[in-house]
Amino acid sequence: MKKYNVAILGIRGAVGQCMYRILKERKFPVNKLILISPSGAGGQLDGIKYVPLSKDVFNGVDIVLSSPGAEVSKIWAPIAAKAGAVVIDNTSQFRMDKDVPLVVPEVNPEDIKKHKGIIANPNCSTIQMLVALKPLHDFGKIKRIVVSTYQAVSGAGAEAVAELEDQLAGNKTFKKFPHQIAHNLIPQIDVFTDNFYTKEEMKMVNETRKMFHDNKIQVSATCVRVPVKNGHSESVNIETKSKITRAQAIKLLSKAPGVKLIDDVKRSQYPLPINADGRDETFVGRVREDISIPNGLNLWVVSDNLRKGAALNAIQIAEILIKGL
Repeated sequence: MKKYNVAILGIRGAVGQCMYRILKERKFPVNKLILISPSGAGGQLDGIKYVPLSKDVFNGVDIVLSSPGAEVSKIWAPIAAKAGAVVIDNTSQFRMDKDVPLVVPEVNPEDIKKHKGIIANPNCSTIQMLVALKPLHDFGKIKRIVVSTYQAVSGAGAEAVAELEDQLAGNKTFKKFPHQIAHNLIPQIDVFTDNFYTKEEMKMVNETRKMFHDNKIQVSATCVRVPVKNGHSESVNIETKSKITRAQAIKLLSKAPGVKLIDDVKRSQYPLPINADGRDETFVGRVREDISIPNGLNLWVVSDNLRKGAALNAIQIAEILIKGL
């Protein structure tokens, strides 16, 4: 089996660390692994020392798994691509670039071959939603999506998790969030835009249209930060052109790649973020027909935002990529 030289750009972050673990778990065919710390701060994993960013660090690298923040990616992802690597970037920097494919392997793997050196990883909340919706969209053609997200603090980084823990311990620390997150909900993720939606909410709108190759799909999102350490949850309502019954949806979802159906309300069985933590699947439950419109369907969708919402999705892209290299 051919092996590849792989670099993780942003190794000190939560997603970079998760990328490292998943490469090992999935036995990705790595020849040489380079762990890059953009800040230059030292460290090591399993005896592999972190190295600072430089133009030379990408020489001979086949694949860069990148999660260093958008501003770093903006400068360094093109440099890595010019050096001959394919960059799979987890930041928001390139997602809406018309020349950069935005990919979820269960949704639009065919777009990977269109890359010009950079492939973008979508927003975590978009990824899990589209994994759940793809089989339904293929069957009944989705016209409209209304989604409310309940996003864990790990989506804002390790400092955010520490802030929640500090507040639960009785400390009044406010650095990552504008309000207390312990025992609370904050209906704001990222900054507000001119239309009064947040950037996080508009990511779900624009990324869905790009990956479904359909600018006519109407999407309205409300994104909320909740005092959960890890695992995003979403209440998703869709309207389709063709009627999808609950029975049909259950059948479609039970066979869908990347989906784990948990839907037994008589036994109070449905997806929970505490059970999704550390898992690769996108969990779907509470499937029911919308009683307010003829062709409506409601879903409850849960996923580990650090794994499928970021690191795992990037490595799944790399796994498809190497089949064509």
